[in-house]
Amino acid sequence: MRKTIMVFLIMAVACTAIAQDFSNSKILPVKNKPVVTYIPPAEVKQGGDTILDATVIAGLPYSNAGTTCGYFDDYDEVCPNSDSTSPDVVYTFVPGSDMVITVDLCDSGYDTKTYIYDAAMSLVGCNDDFYFDPICGEWTSKIESAALLAGGTYYIVIDGYGGECGDYVLNVTEFEECVVDCPADAVAEGEPPLIDGYIDVWNDGCFNDPLAFQSIDWTNDEDGIPPYDGSAWLCGVSGWYSVDGSPFRDTDWFSAIALETGMMDFTVESEYTCYIMKMATGVCDPAVAEHFVIANCGMPATLSFPVTAGEEIWLWVGPSTFSGPVNEFTYFATLTNNYFDAPVPIEEKNWGGVKALYR
Repeated sequence: MRKTIMVFLIMAVACTAIAQDFSNSKILPVKNKPVVTYIPPAEVKQGGDTILDATVIAGLPYSNAGTTCGYFDDYDEVCPNSDSTSPDVVYTFVPGSDMVITVDLCDSGYDTKTYIYDAAMSLVGCNDDFYFDPICGEWTSKIESAALLAGGTYYIVIDGYGGECGDYVLNVTEFEECVVDCPADAVAEGEPPLIDGYIDVWNDGCFNDPLAFQSIDWTNDEDGIPPYDGSAWLCGVSGWYSVDGSPFRDTDWFSAIALETGMMDFTVESEYTCYIMKMATGVCDPAVAEHFVIANCGMPATLSFPVTAGEEIWLWVGPSTFSGPVNEFTYFATLTNNYFDAPVPIEEKNWGGVKALYR
């Protein structure tokens, strides 16, 4: 039976508990917001009111900021919410070559929506709620990858939901596919294929009954001769899937035992943006994230935290968003100072199932 559990994130810097959902299913509050009374902006340094006076994006990367308040409601698209009466502003871009772009409204100050039209006003891409977190904002939009043709005219519309308007931050960049290569001796996580209708019972931690964790109980010590360094690495798979039309993300939960009293490091590099978290061990309802960092391609991130010899540690890896442009992506994770049962050569390891079950 699937559990719906809220995870509380404890920000290490501010030491403040923030309610945040780090489950695999996107369970958001129901949108029920009043129509906003438009207040004209004091100064205009931003997108145009319609496609006829759209602000030109001369090249990428491109950044701008402004407000939609005070403008007219000229456009709307369903992705998935409809009947919006929010004002909107427009940018235009003509790519010099075929390219795939990302339109990101992270850090905007209201419930945004964004979409892209071609010259015939056909929809190229649309997103309403990409982010729902304390970093990029709640109900904030992002089109992760939209394919554009050389010489075509495209219009990027910044809109809102249900009459809302506000300050926005726009970043348009060229999307570049990222590849993370795992070493040949990395242990495979063993996640089954993430297909639509997938039921995640593989290392899904607190969000399944019984609780399912994958034990990191091996070492990738090069010579296999004591003393062992207590380091292990694995090649993980994460991503997104849908169940009955609802978006889900794959969440990977691991357990490890501290080898010695000291520091433990957990490092991840990921093809798509991931949260890496140290969870409070043995706490599931609600689950508590004690520390977290964000990993990206080319920007591996490391969690470092003190441990006591023999202490059990819970670790979490998962996408920062509930939907994405691909089904699966790869991440490479390393862990230091972990206890292992025996020095087993990596080529003899075989993940036949979830290593440990906790109740």
